[in-house]
Amino acid sequence: MRDHTFEAPAFGVLGPVVAWNESSHQIDLKGPRHRAVLARLIIARGRVVPVDVIVDDFWVDPPAGATSAIRTFVSALRRALEPDRAPRTKPKVIVTEGPGYAFRAAPDAVDAWEFERLVREAADSTPAQSLELLRTALQLWRGPAYAEFAEEPWARSERSRLEELRLTAVERFASAQLDLGRTAEAIPDLDAHVTEHPWREDGWRLLALALYRSNRQGDALAVLRRARELLAEELGIDPGPRLTDLESDILRRENHLDPVAAEQIFTQVSAAYDRTVAAGSKSRLESTVGLLRSLAVTGGSGLETARNQRLTIIGAAEQLDDVELTARIIGNYDVPGIWTRSDDPRQAAQIVAAAQRTLDRLPVGNEPARARLLATIALESRGLSGHRGLECARAAVQISRALDDPGLLAFTLNGLFMQTFWTTGLASERDGIGRELVDLSARHGLSTFEILGHLIRMQTLSALGQFDAAELHAETVDRLAGRHERPLAAVFTTWFRAMRTATTGAEAAHCEKLYEAAAVNLSGSGMPGLEDGILPLAILALRVWRGLPAIFDPATQWGPYEPWARPHLLIAQGQANEAAKAVEALPDPPKDLLSEALWCLTAAAATAVGDSRVKERARAALLPAAAEIAGAGSGMLTAGPVSHYLATLH
Repeated sequence: MRDHTFEAPAFGVLGPVVAWNESSHQIDLKGPRHRAVLARLIIARGRVVPVDVIVDDFWVDPPAGATSAIRTFVSALRRALEPDRAPRTKPKVIVTEGPGYAFRAAPDAVDAWEFERLVREAADSTPAQSLELLRTALQLWRGPAYAEFAEEPWARSERSRLEELRLTAVERFASAQLDLGRTAEAIPDLDAHVTEHPWREDGWRLLALALYRSNRQGDALAVLRRARELLAEELGIDPGPRLTDLESDILRRENHLDPVAAEQIFTQVSAAYDRTVAAGSKSRLESTVGLLRSLAVTGGSGLETARNQRLTIIGAAEQLDDVELTARIIGNYDVPGIWTRSDDPRQAAQIVAAAQRTLDRLPVGNEPARARLLATIALESRGLSGHRGLECARAAVQISRALDDPGLLAFTLNGLFMQTFWTTGLASERDGIGRELVDLSARHGLSTFEILGHLIRMQTLSALGQFDAAELHAETVDRLAGRHERPLAAVFTTWFRAMRTATTGAEAAHCEKLYEAAAVNLSGSGMPGLEDGILPLAILALRVWRGLPAIFDPATQWGPYEPWARPHLLIAQGQANEAAKAVEALPDPPKDLLSEALWCLTAAAATAVGDSRVKERARAALLPAAAEIAGAGSGMLTAGPVSHYLATLH
């Protein structure tokens, strides 16, 4: 028999659903029902779609032969997509698994998947690179996504998600144009964009900014007035803080609105610094910490670069054998932290060790440096067992209060926040820290720590079920982050809103799409400690809470959460004995923002397999958090009320 090399087709869903062969010729996909089956499977992104689900999706009142019809459509699609497949060999594109079918294709085989990849990559690129990546991404669109299935409920959420991502890409493309000084090119497209989508506040903001940078201040203000009127007419709302702040800044002709001038100033100052400050000097080494601190709050490659270089600078300082210099270099990296899992645990341990060595050698009387070193140990010890981090955090706060130094107190309060996870149910205590940070930072102009304080309150109020109040803090975070150019903050507010929707009882499939959309912003943020495994964990927590089966693609990457996912996956697969063994082997969750959620997953799995010992462990751990919403204190996901699980553990 002649051996045929399989040439995988390419698929287009950003417009009418089509497929192309290796010669770029369009493949005949037969009738509309055939294309509908293909579209339905592509939307599932590799997950198995049972035949009876497809039947229910396609017919309100399925005819007697509906199941056979679906199988016929699949057979025809397989012949069209794999015309050279030998008889009795397994299909490679549409495969049979259990009760249904799954679509298998390379990540770049579907235009929507390639579009998402390009948008993610653009988020972590220079403006010039971002411009080309987004241009390529937007050129993939041939019309509305899944165009011929616009009225189908099964396609609605995916169409909405992709359209939202497209509009975001349009705005990011325009933003890159503005960053590169191409304002004249950006204005016509932005004008069309806001005309077609008058509720897109970021579109209005970018258009006004482009006009201002084109020396058209009057037109920029007129656009903002037009935006206010249309938002009131279309949605009955006032403009958000980013638009109102921009209007004020334009009226005051603030310098930061013109990045070209800012870049010229930066270039001049950098050249003067290079001429004046000797290479290898202590002052050059110390000033680099400030630069790394600024890089860290930009996110993406800036945060990664700062993280990678920080240990090198500490090592260089230690080699100079100047303990007070080393203390300043370690302690002045006061970058706020909100997530309780380290991005690089090995590096964090080395920084803790260096801080402790420096602390041991620090002369008596240098209390500010001592407080900063203690706070650094507290921050970098996040998620670790033992009491050393908490002891350091409390000592640092005590010193900073006595010194009456607002900036130092804000930094040490951040260290204390990171150490308030020694037991579950401490949301109220953390809320007090957030409240003090907001008040302190607002009074003393500490914008980065003010954002941190509002993020903490967003988390803690969510844990306490006060979601309207939490939303007010999320809105404040968005406003402050826009004003002070802190893009990482939007990662947390986007996830918060997805999580909040999940708590409202919205359809699980819709909530999962919101989590997936939030994950797009997280990708490339420079926070692997947050990103690794969080999306599937969020979906698993939702499904367990809602009593839905934990059916996931076998290739799902669970990261550090795999032990708590495994029992639920085995239960969904009907492997009761293996699930019981997995429950028995479950470790205690780390003491961090997700502790309550992981204990609830433990409780649910132990209840399902009848493991009384693990049930009692979970009950004891969860009792202090009986009044909280599990996982909501992370601001990222939720497993529902803790009381829901405690009720099953008696």
